[in-house]
Amino acid sequence: MTQLDQWNPSQYNKFRDERAQPFVDLVAMVQPAPAMRIIDLGCGAGELTASLLNRFPDATVEGVDASAKMLEQAAAHAGPRLSFRAGDVRDVTDVSPYDLVLSNAVFQWVPDNAGLVGRILSQLRPGAQIAFQLPNNEAHPSHALAAAVASESPFREMLGGFVRRSEALTLEQYATLLYDHGLREHMCIEKIYGHVLANSADVVEWVKGTSLGAYLARLNEPDSAAFLTAYRERLLGTIGDHSPYFYPFRRLLFWGRKGG
Repeated sequence: MTQLDQWNPSQYNKFRDERAQPFVDLVAMVQPAPAMRIIDLGCGAGELTASLLNRFPDATVEGVDASAKMLEQAAAHAGPRLSFRAGDVRDVTDVSPYDLVLSNAVFQWVPDNAGLVGRILSQLRPGAQIAFQLPNNEAHPSHALAAAVASESPFREMLGGFVRRSEALTLEQYATLLYDHGLREHMCIEKIYGHVLANSADVVEWVKGTSLGAYLARLNEPDSAAFLTAYRERLLGTIGDHSPYFYPFRRLLFWGRKGG
């Protein structure tokens, strides 16, 4: 499946360390096993995917991502036990060969989480593991106000009515999916990551690298600049102009291992 490539690796990596910590926490949930075969769904620029070889030194890792821009960056990390390929995560039709199916900060973009995660879980062989992390910060003004601006004229017309919505399920729904597919051994947690940014305006730079890109990539340059200005004014009018600014960011993490 094709999709709009909204990703800018340089913008995304402005907060590299802050974005990396949830991945580190997610990987810490995984139980190592010898010679694991791992697939990373939505590997992005590949740096974090490559770090899997530090925790699982005899593993073979495959990264999949739909963004050509991100995969250009990822290519530099490829090696004998680490490969990358282009693809939408929805088009990965068989995960049964893998010992670990991992996904970091991707499935909030993927429609029908229940159906796709359920299919992945049904294909896991006994002993295989799954580990997913999803941002869940839609209630924060950083996300809610972007949707509000997009819903109003003139941007509603510019965007053809598009409003970005998270596709993430509730943590309870993911826990139920794990249980229903035979993963009696599992862990599902919600964690708020507190990021101390230099100032309130840095929140704009943060979301430009992720959720705001869904709007900006659909607009021409003048309209994109106008949207960004309107969003910035609305956001700073709501959260205030502070230096530093504490940005709480809510995320869902879940892990499970198939029984049998």
